[in-house]
This record gives sequence, C-alpha cells and structure tokens, in this order.
Amino acid sequence: MEYISVKGLDKKVSRLMKGTDYFYHNSYDKAAANMDAYLAIGGNSVDSAHIYCGGESEEVLGRYMKERGNRDQIVILTKGAHHDQNGPRVNKEAIRHDITTSLKRLQTDFIDLYALHRDDPNVPAGEVIEILNEYVKSGTVGAIGCSNWTWQRIKEANDYAAEKGLTGFTFSSPNLSLAKPNEPFWKGCVSADAETCAWHEAE
Repeated sequence: MEYISVKGLDKKVSRLMKGTDYFYHNSYDKAAANMDAYLAIGGNSVDSAHIYCGGESEEVLGRYMKERGNRDQIVILTKGAHHDQNGPRVNKEAIRHDITTSLKRLQTDFIDLYALHRDDPNVPAGEVIEILNEYVKSGTVGAIGCSNWTWQRIKEANDYAAEKGLTGFTFSSPNLSLAKPNEPFWKGCVSADAETCAWHEAE
C-alpha cells in the first residue's frame, strides 16, 4: 500500500481510499467485512459524507470503529454543507450543524479530513476559510478541503488564508473519471480535467 502525507495530519493517508456510500444498517455485516478486508491490505483512509445513505454511512462507520476499537487506525474523510431542496448551504450554521451531527454519528470527537461537499460562489471564499478555521483551532478537524470546488475558488480561498495567516485547503476531491463529462453528473458537481490537474501539479 502506498501512502501520502496531508498537511494538518500526523497520520499517513493510504492512496487507496475506501468509499462508504453503500453502508446501511441492514447490511452492517457486509460493510464490516469490507472494512476488515481493506484494513488487512494496509488501507486506512475512509470516505464518507453527511448525506451518504441518509446519514447511515457515518453511523455504520462509527459503529464499526467502536466495535473494533480501531478509531486511531483510521483516517476519516467526511463532507458537509451539501445543498438541499432550498439551495446552497455553505454557511456557518449549516457547517456547524453538519460537523456536530457527523461527530455524533461517527462516535468520535475528531475528524481527520473535513471537506465542504459543494460550493456556493456567492459566499466569499475567505469567509468560508474563517468558518472552517474555527474547527481547526479547536482541534475538532485536522485538515480542511473541498469537494466540487473549481480550482479558481480553491486558489481564492488559499490566497486569503496565506494573507491572513490561516489554514487553507490542503486537499480537493473532485469527480475523477477517464472520460470528462460534457455536463455535470449532479448539480454543482466539478470534474477534474487537464487544466485542473495541471494547476494542482504546479502548486
């Protein structure tokens, strides 16, 4: 297994990340067996989100870690602030709600990697950085990142962080496919392309 380092974390992060968007209570044994097999080959990073499986994804992962007693071995990446039927939720109240709920479901007091699941271009990127830094400073979150943010918005956020001496985004999780879609798979979904990858490599 190969590992990478993510600024803000002491743990190494396995390059192969385990998805959990099929973790339901009624198939807990399957999810637990999958996790056991994944850890056995050296994997340690697990991807979840506040909205996955209506919240059951995080709950099942929390149950698994509690039963196995292996929370310290696992790097949790979970996401929040996804839009809902009323529109974007990239704001202080929604982020606080989603982080608090995720911690409870995961039965932990620390999220290794926390990402915003969607962006709201109407909210200044610096404002978002200020909100997330509260959780970094309190020790609730290790590293902050984003999913489905354009590279331009990520740069705006990190330029602000550098100017203010704050923690910026240290990871990004866009849709990644060998084929670039002509239209987003879901509203607000951002897919990596040659331009995006070139910018990240330059950074």
